Amino acid sequence: MKKECILYKPLKWYIVQCTCCNHYCTIKNSQTWKCWIRQNINWKLYLLVHSQSVAINVDPIEKKPLFHFLPWTKIFSFWTVWCNFFCKFCQNWDISQTRLSNTPDIENKGTYLPPENIIKYCKENNIQSIAYTYNEPTIFFEYAYDTMILARKNNIKNVFVSNWFQSKEFWEKASGLIDAINIDLKWFSEEFYKNVCGARLKPILENIEFVAKHTNIWQEITTLIIPWENDKDSDFLEIANFTKNISDEIPWHISAFYPNYKMTQTPVTPFETLKKAYEIWKKVWLKYIYIWNIWDSKTETTYCPKCGEILIKRAWYIWQDVKIFRTIPWVCHKCGEKIYWVW
Repeated sequence: MKKECILYKPLKWYIVQCTCCNHYCTIKNSQTWKCWIRQNINWKLYLLVHSQSVAINVDPIEKKPLFHFLPWTKIFSFWTVWCNFFCKFCQNWDISQTRLSNTPDIENKGTYLPPENIIKYCKENNIQSIAYTYNEPTIFFEYAYDTMILARKNNIKNVFVSNWFQSKEFWEKASGLIDAINIDLKWFSEEFYKNVCGARLKPILENIEFVAKHTNIWQEITTLIIPWENDKDSDFLEIANFTKNISDEIPWHISAFYPNYKMTQTPVTPFETLKKAYEIWKKVWLKYIYIWNIWDSKTETTYCPKCGEILIKRAWYIWQDVKIFRTIPWVCHKCGEKIYWVW
């Protein structure tokens, strides 16, 4: 379903510039560009997939992953096709990297799911939040925006799972609508972003800092560790120091790589490498570190950053034991340390 975009501006000679993400694509008449779902039609930019979702899921919110935001609740997840990155290791490449022979086919990809139907389902099933996820939600902003407006009116939280490559125009329009995000910070290297992802690192770091300093949006970060690409001790230390300089309380999720898409010859990340990153980031004194997609209850567990007491013990996202609720919420039951959560 076509809908005129909010974030764009017309230029000369029937060219338009999309202002949704930091690519700032200039698009000739009748064409799309990097994300394939925003098309210039007679000097107006249209989103081709409004109200058109390729799939939906209802997940534990810990699967996003968000471990410190509305824990132990369900979240409604939906997504469209394509992406503004071209990551060679993409785990969802079948939807995010699908190149169709002509753009009109995109409009028929998926199921009709207007924003009001999403809200109705969430209210009927007592689901407290909505995730815009799997492919990059920034590129279907108008669909997300209309849904977020209705969600806000119905006291439902909005969660972005994103590469965080948004433009300043995005932030101006989305102000006050996003409650939480999980940022896929792929690595701390401009070269890595350019060669492996088709993007740039600097805007992402600027957005992380902007959100931390100028908004009330809850942030958690996920980083995929890829053998031979970003698994050196010096890399782990550099990215940890950047995060600590912004906030040592941002929860960080370390993710294992599995061979996929254009990197099928790269091996699975050894658990020892993930544990090494975990220990280095702990030594830098980041308070909440997790290994989340390989089963290991010790590194999925939330500990008090002051005394080391177990607060929430998890296994595959599922809570096994919860001690923080036994006294005062947000406080370690043993030493009284304030814990960084949104309940």
